[in-house]
Amino acid sequence: MLNRRRLLVLGGTLGGATMLSGTAALASAMRDAPTVDSAYDTAHDLAHGVTHPDTVRTARGGRVIPDQFAVRMPVPRELRPVRRGPRGDVYRVDIQPGTAELVPGLRTPVLTYGGDLLGPTIRATAGRPVEVTFGNRLGESANVHLHGGHVSQDHDGHPLDVLAPGTSRRYTYPNGQRGATLWYHDHTHHLEAEHVYRGLHGFYLIEDAAEVGLGLPSGAYDVPIMLRDAEIDSTGALVFGDPANRTVILANGRPTPYFPVEARKYRLRLLNAATHRLFRLRVGELPMTQIASDGGLLPTPVNQTELAISPAERVEIVVDFSRAPAGSQVVLTDAEAGPVMRFDVRPSSRVDRSRVPRRLRALPSMPRATVTRDFELRFDMSTTGGDPLAVINGKIYDPYRVDTRIQHGATEIWNIRNADTEYGIPHSFHLHMVMFRVLDRNGGPALPGEHGLKDTIYIPPGETARVAATFTGFTGRYAYHCHMMEHSLLGMMAQMEIVR
Repeated sequence: MLNRRRLLVLGGTLGGATMLSGTAALASAMRDAPTVDSAYDTAHDLAHGVTHPDTVRTARGGRVIPDQFAVRMPVPRELRPVRRGPRGDVYRVDIQPGTAELVPGLRTPVLTYGGDLLGPTIRATAGRPVEVTFGNRLGESANVHLHGGHVSQDHDGHPLDVLAPGTSRRYTYPNGQRGATLWYHDHTHHLEAEHVYRGLHGFYLIEDAAEVGLGLPSGAYDVPIMLRDAEIDSTGALVFGDPANRTVILANGRPTPYFPVEARKYRLRLLNAATHRLFRLRVGELPMTQIASDGGLLPTPVNQTELAISPAERVEIVVDFSRAPAGSQVVLTDAEAGPVMRFDVRPSSRVDRSRVPRRLRALPSMPRATVTRDFELRFDMSTTGGDPLAVINGKIYDPYRVDTRIQHGATEIWNIRNADTEYGIPHSFHLHMVMFRVLDRNGGPALPGEHGLKDTIYIPPGETARVAATFTGFTGRYAYHCHMMEHSLLGMMAQMEIVR
């Protein structure tokens, strides 16, 4: 019999998940799996005691189900540097407990970067370093991983490299990479899933001068949106439990919110910050033009009718709301969860001169690969009682062991296979420090929108993805793992060492 932990890990995939390929499997295998939820503290309402009793319903078992489109989606606040200088920008962020209004009228205890459940956005510039001093004001250890960042070993947020309570740590990010939508989150060994679930995450945006002349939507029309789900009890507390009960969908920390938009083009930076849930999205009947993935702009835009975004992936799209009549409402929907948020279209206040050019940005050249490696991800269900083992190439994670030794400057091809076919368990593979390219899936082409630079890839049960990366810039030890965080918590993580 599967115990509670196994049910947490496998989620809805035990409920007759079908073996499908490509984007269909993205939804089928992941629809009820555990996720992270987020929220944004509405200081005005909390300070003035404003409640919204008509926007909350209670389901059987005491779970709260907020009404749809009752609150406005906030745009994440941007962090201001405490100092700017010739050597870069300097920031300060406290890791601290907080209270957020995740559901109108209910106060939710959360863990935060900077006081809000949706951490402050750090907006960096390509080629200009950033230093962030994080101070740990929690009663437990925590740390910070810049997901997608090309950084040295000492600033990567290794699972054992943590901040003890009451200590501070300076992280240095050189930003010697292309413009991209990154994010930062906790990576503390054995605590990463719950820490992220309870709020330790935020956007990190790298802006690049190479994008300026393209004419893409910018300023107020460039909107980051963090998506995730949650279970909330009748007191407003987050429940870190059965993933099937995480039915509240959050956009920038608000439950199924609305967001006013002008009748013009918008750049939407979508991040799946859930630990398991797939989002398979449509923006009403409006076309979506994908312009970027994890590592920044694609070589050419891709027209999409539906977007599949697995945990930790980022997808940037341009949506032209002038195609909808002013005064109309356009709903962003998920194939499984239903409505995610609503865009309320109003007349544009100015002429829209933004555009999506036919060519965006060419990929950098990649040397010929000299090494090919095979990696198998699976659960070992043979253990008697207790938790299953989550393994890569038959081994659970040991932070003191080096599993893969790589020569600095080498280009390698990694064949990553999901061997969990018996129960249909999906995996989402993330590689620290470097971006990779998706060469193919199961010997066939990569999915639409996967022809750019990536750091995370979804792999359905029984399928294989082949990726290529060049390991240059830094030496040292870095992790690679399944980014379904309960899987990495149970051991589905390994360590590479880049050596000269």
